[in-house]
Amino acid sequence: MKNQYHKITKKDIQMKSTLKKLLPFAVVGVLSGATTVGALQFLDHHSNTEDQSYFTKSANTSFAGMNSAAVGDDFVKAAKTTVPAVVTIKNYQSRSTSRASEQDLFDFFFGDPFGGNGRGQQRQRQQQQAPDNMPSGMGSGVIISPDGYIISNNHVVAGANKLEVVLSNKKSYIATLVGTDPNTDISLLKIEEKGLPYLNFANSDNIEVGQWVLAVGNPLGLNSTVTAGIISAKGRGIGILGSQGKAANPIESFIQTDAAINPGNSGGALVNTNGDLIGINSAIQSTTGYYQGYGFAVPSNLARKIIEDIKKFGIVQRGFLGVTSLDLSDEMQVAAYNKQKKTNIKAGSGVYVTGFGESSGAEDAGLKAGDIITKVDNYPITDFSDLSVSIGSKRPGDKVMVTYMRNGKEYTTTVTLKDQKGGTSTRTKADLSVTEKIGAEFDILSDRFKTDYGLNSGVVAKNVMEGGEMAKIGIVDNYIIVEINGKPVNSQKDVEKILDRYQGNVQVKFVDEYGRIYTKGFRMP
Repeated sequence: MKNQYHKITKKDIQMKSTLKKLLPFAVVGVLSGATTVGALQFLDHHSNTEDQSYFTKSANTSFAGMNSAAVGDDFVKAAKTTVPAVVTIKNYQSRSTSRASEQDLFDFFFGDPFGGNGRGQQRQRQQQQAPDNMPSGMGSGVIISPDGYIISNNHVVAGANKLEVVLSNKKSYIATLVGTDPNTDISLLKIEEKGLPYLNFANSDNIEVGQWVLAVGNPLGLNSTVTAGIISAKGRGIGILGSQGKAANPIESFIQTDAAINPGNSGGALVNTNGDLIGINSAIQSTTGYYQGYGFAVPSNLARKIIEDIKKFGIVQRGFLGVTSLDLSDEMQVAAYNKQKKTNIKAGSGVYVTGFGESSGAEDAGLKAGDIITKVDNYPITDFSDLSVSIGSKRPGDKVMVTYMRNGKEYTTTVTLKDQKGGTSTRTKADLSVTEKIGAEFDILSDRFKTDYGLNSGVVAKNVMEGGEMAKIGIVDNYIIVEINGKPVNSQKDVEKILDRYQGNVQVKFVDEYGRIYTKGFRMP
């Protein structure tokens, strides 16, 4: 199925001229779950560390008529509730893994405000020379159950060989990575402990613009930092999750806040004044990579659905309408589409259906190209962000009411959502294909390339998924896989044949972009 959401390519992000066109006022960067080792060494001198999460009703946080002391008291209550449940996450990586991702990482998170002449390059050198006992990066996480489940960002844990969790009381644990979802930038970890302080999920659909919130995390190595602000906007789509190609079908409907958020806050808590979790802090909008007034958090309802899927099924269950579409709220997109297709579609509100994927639930329900989707389950759809979160938070087999406009008239139909393969039932890890299990796909390597580089076999890695088994051993897009378990591979079918129903350790022989040959292994999921 074609991706129905707008993406910014990595090339776009790395080119300053393109950045100025796409984001004239700011460079959007994910809050760095990977602050530099140099910074960590400096800041380390200043700091020495039955599942029953559930929805709770958001407290009334309107403070009209209250004095400043009353507001301050509420902040104190929320801080006392939240701080013990927010942890530091240290990400340890092998040198080859960190080397492969470091340049992309810091160009993306910080926008290289020094023009590539100093700190950005210095960070990379420090990272490459980091000893094995030093973390490659650091972020935050939130304990969501007394038995040790912790929610964080995908980019905080990406590429880790080891994850260390440090509680607010300085106790340290080695965490197990239960699962990740690049499409929402959410990850789930587990430590072996009981009786832990934890936060309840609030219903993020009930939040209001102007509502007081607190952001709690570990920015710049400063543990248990609390900042206050308001909700500035809801349902923000900022085009960040798909911009490096890691999220195939990103869901963006961020809560925007002016509470101060900086690198290291990633994965931390955004809470209401009752101390209930309304979001997971994930991104900032900034020209420098540091706080300039705009932070973004994944809504708690979406985050909760993702971790429930991971816990129950091992993978995220994602429903799809099965449409390709145009965001009518984006005048530039509409103008470009009109020019390309020689049409005269008018910009406005809603999502314009341009076509359908195979086995489309929307097409089965009677939608046609040219229809404008305006509501899903009576929830207004004004842009891609609204559509992505309203559909992406559902599972295959779920039914939704879709309201659409056709020839000036409004219609409503019931659509049964499907997965990307056209199925309507949930899947577990056991149902995944070989390439899904190892987190990569493969293209044929041309005979000419094999001859030029003296190879007798090989396939080109593509769509390498963050957190997947291939990524964990340092493989990225365009690396060449020569052998698996000592057997030559020349196609994706060869890979699938070797690993189908295979259990045990997998040995992968591969070549990086410099022609260096490695053999590394992982255990087949």
